[in-house]
Amino acid sequence: MKMHLNVTGRVQGVGFRYTTYQMAVEIGLAGTVKNEDDGSVTIEAVGTKEQMEQFLTKLKKPQNPFAKVSHIEQYEDPTIKDYDQFNVVY
Repeated sequence: MKMHLNVTGRVQGVGFRYTTYQMAVEIGLAGTVKNEDDGSVTIEAVGTKEQMEQFLTKLKKPQNPFAKVSHIEQYEDPTIKDYDQFNVVY
C-alpha cells in the first residue's frame, strides 16, 4: 500500500518529522517525511494495510508533546516509488 499524507496543525519547528520518522521505522514503513512551505508536513509511506492503519493511529496522537495534529489528508497513490527505507527530507 502506498499512501500520500498531508498533515496540518502545529507540525513544523517542533520535531514532528523526527517523531514521524521514529514511528515509521518502528512500524516498518518505508518512505519520506518533509516540511512544506505552507506549514504542513507531507509524508509518503509504503507498507502493508495493517502497518498504515497503525501509523495513522499514532500520527493522530503524536508522542511529541509540542506537536498538535489538526487534520490529515490522505489518499492512496500508486505513483509513489518503492522506497527501501524511511527518510527525513530537508
